[in-house]
Amino acid sequence: MKTEEPFKYSTGVIAYPVLFILILWLVFWFEVRFGLNFAEFGVYPKHIVGLRGVLLSPFIHGDIQHLYHNTIPLFILSAALFYFYSPIAWKVLFWGVLVSGFLTWCIGRPSYHIGASGLIYVLVSFTFFKGVFAKHFRLIALSLLIIFLYGSMIWYTLPLKEGISWEGHLSGSITGLLFALIFRKKIAKPKTYVWEEDHFEEDDDPFLKHFDENGNFIETIEEDIKEEEFPIIKYIYKSKKEEED
Repeated sequence: MKTEEPFKYSTGVIAYPVLFILILWLVFWFEVRFGLNFAEFGVYPKHIVGLRGVLLSPFIHGDIQHLYHNTIPLFILSAALFYFYSPIAWKVLFWGVLVSGFLTWCIGRPSYHIGASGLIYVLVSFTFFKGVFAKHFRLIALSLLIIFLYGSMIWYTLPLKEGISWEGHLSGSITGLLFALIFRKKIAKPKTYVWEEDHFEEDDDPFLKHFDENGNFIETIEEDIKEEEFPIIKYIYKSKKEEED
């Protein structure tokens, strides 16, 4: 049995995403209940007062449809973040909001940019690239799942639709990639169980041979080198007497 830090479930994996989403809905309810409009607290590019939106804009949404479309991906992605990358989850969330918000302030159009979609793009980008850089089969599988679910979101980083902050989406994508590079060496090491050890030792699948006992991907294995550089040729000699017998 290995002793590495596992991908482990904790109450925070579900509790923290749920709490954050509840805050978003509570803010929206407060606006509707008292007839307020918090849009002016969003990011307003290239104006000093607009910098307050760097922190506040993820909590503000234009309508219930806007909030609903952000709720489900935000829950799934943040739960995956706390499960697979719990040691750095809070850093990714906090700095993701700040960096993506500031980039939006730098490159955005003169309008109020609101919503948690920028953070969602941070999480999509970070989760995908982190899995690719890690070369761990479970994290690679997570990256492929993220692309399957949210790969089409890449189109919204371009100015294709009016009323959508493509600048915020682009800023989030860039921020996620930067974080994947910054935290590249901080890879969660899962516990390897006995049945997994036996599998890696005895399984003859050529694909699975490219993963070590911790699940890390190995580009070239010793067997490949030996077979390619030093082919083994076996000669069997038999005497005439043995052939007659």
